[in-house]
Amino acid sequence: MPRQARLDAPGTLHHVIVRGIERRRIVDDEVDRKRFVDRIGELALATDTKIYAWALMTNHAHLLIASGPKGIASFMRRLLTGYAVIYNLRHRRHGHLFQNRYKSIVCDAESYFTELVRYIHLNPLRVKLVTDLGELERYPYCGHGAITGKIGYPWQDRDYVLGWFSAREKEAVKAYREFVREGVSLGRRPELVGGGLRSLGGWSEVVSLRREGKKEWSDERILGSGAFVERVLKEAERSPRQRYRGRELQKRVQRLFAATSRKHKVTVQELRSGSRRGRTAQARADLIRNLVKRHGLPLAEIARQVGISTSGVSRVLNRAQTLSI
Repeated sequence: MPRQARLDAPGTLHHVIVRGIERRRIVDDEVDRKRFVDRIGELALATDTKIYAWALMTNHAHLLIASGPKGIASFMRRLLTGYAVIYNLRHRRHGHLFQNRYKSIVCDAESYFTELVRYIHLNPLRVKLVTDLGELERYPYCGHGAITGKIGYPWQDRDYVLGWFSAREKEAVKAYREFVREGVSLGRRPELVGGGLRSLGGWSEVVSLRREGKKEWSDERILGSGAFVERVLKEAERSPRQRYRGRELQKRVQRLFAATSRKHKVTVQELRSGSRRGRTAQARADLIRNLVKRHGLPLAEIARQVGISTSGVSRVLNRAQTLSI
């Protein structure tokens, strides 16, 4: 079955689930965890992506985000590709780190926002990465502590989340804590990690509606009522089918080549030539780092753009990583 297009527009609320390939680990230690979280923060600020809730587990991660002006695809591509490159270099491994296609569910904020914040932030407790809610507030790889004020992540939109509970911060934090505490006994919430029939309460609810002669819209990419699903799909029909355009990315890459050329006083042709001449090699190393950091290009594509081998690109990145330690 062909893949369905992403549903997205600036400001769309998404529950994103990222999994390691074949359910393998995506973080091995504290260094990996910190780098993954730091990358979320850097890209959230760079792309104006709003981060409301998040939790980094051992072999997967959850994010509740509102996409920025360039949509969710740009943010996720730069997050996952950039992190995978650094992870592979550090652990001397090759190949994919994440499942090829992350899962993103468009969510009806009015019905599900606070439920999703609570569900995502309770993930470390459910899988016993922490032992209780007190420890969860101090756990640095989850957004719960940022909401309660125990941890500072300036890139997380704490005020927006607390605004759902009260206009006054102290009262909002208290209400939020109580809301999260009430969610502990609810356990796993499969209806919050998938759209389609789950949005309607399951198949029994659909059968009941059909007996009454009612039609309810559903879509596996959307979590919300039938009316919400219908509205999202109609809006998507009026939008371009794909927000991401290879041509747009290519223009940004060309501008980066031009900027690097001016900065290092070498020609674009020299940057693409594979030359090892001192100034050109230094300029190319700068360019390669930016192609990964800013645009999340795969190593093979970077190698094609700059005229060297994929292993050569890896060596450049490895040297840059060693110098930054």
